Amino acid sequence: MAFSDSPLILLLALAAEAAIGYPDGLYTRIGHPVTWIGRLIKGLDRGLNRGEWTFGRRRAAGILALLILLTITGLVAWALQSLLLPLGMIGVAVLAILASSLLAQRSLHQHVAAVSKGLREGGIEGGRKAVSMIVGRNPQSLDEAGVSRAAIESLAENFSDGVVAPAFWLGLGGLPGAVLYKATNTADSMIGHRTPRHEAFGWAAARFDDVVNLPASRLTALLIAAAACLHREASPRGAWRAVRRDASHHRSPNAGWPEAAMAGALGLRLAGPRVYGDMRVEDRWMGNGRAEANADDIDRALALYRTACGLLFGSAAGLTLLAWLIAR
Repeated sequence: MAFSDSPLILLLALAAEAAIGYPDGLYTRIGHPVTWIGRLIKGLDRGLNRGEWTFGRRRAAGILALLILLTITGLVAWALQSLLLPLGMIGVAVLAILASSLLAQRSLHQHVAAVSKGLREGGIEGGRKAVSMIVGRNPQSLDEAGVSRAAIESLAENFSDGVVAPAFWLGLGGLPGAVLYKATNTADSMIGHRTPRHEAFGWAAARFDDVVNLPASRLTALLIAAAACLHREASPRGAWRAVRRDASHHRSPNAGWPEAAMAGALGLRLAGPRVYGDMRVEDRWMGNGRAEANADDIDRALALYRTACGLLFGSAAGLTLLAWLIAR
């Protein structure tokens, strides 16, 4: 693969996903790459995660499962790229369309905007119903401010995990890079939990996901702070102050960066204590602004997100031009 191919594939994939997303009809007919990866993970979990094994043996099985997952998905992506790239711009365009399915700019915006709409049109119950589609916490424990903060936190964290991270690895490693990232992230979301079944088996997936998300989480904070420079009611200085002060105190080594940046930019407090199922989690606050968020704040966060996505697209365009000039 030529050096100039990956940035161009990234640029076209970002444009395609922002324009059309992943069509519902296509999802109904054939599913989605994440669902295909998920089925493979479920099979590995059933076959290799044996309850009667010792903790150490189950951890070793989890490492093996991750290696099998990455080998299979990586080889499929590499084969597709190897077949398509020799076709020139047609192959690049097809690769970009395939890669666009691994990005979530459009769907993330739609899901978070639905929470704002739910609060405005259906009150607290409408907001709870909409936010339950994107967060794992107990929606019945949330008031209007809690629903609004949950939506904004999800927007910030998933901007990193669902947009910037796959874009980063796509630009760096082409389709295989993006697929390997998505497989890792999906494994973490499915088995990377500290539950009796997955604490040992999902250890490798959770730790590896932390590593591969590290550069993107920092880049996401930078994009949010840069986007704040273009919004009169947002504060880039507030974003950086919150990141420096609060990001390292988040229970996740990566989620604190985009959440703190979003909180500081909007003058809010995000994260903090919250309830998942019947369990209360005592997390630190990100940002030192007001905690009483509302639908207007969700809309402000979405405006910041759109600008940050534009900056990401502009960065991809710049990288594509640079790669073209170097390749000449």
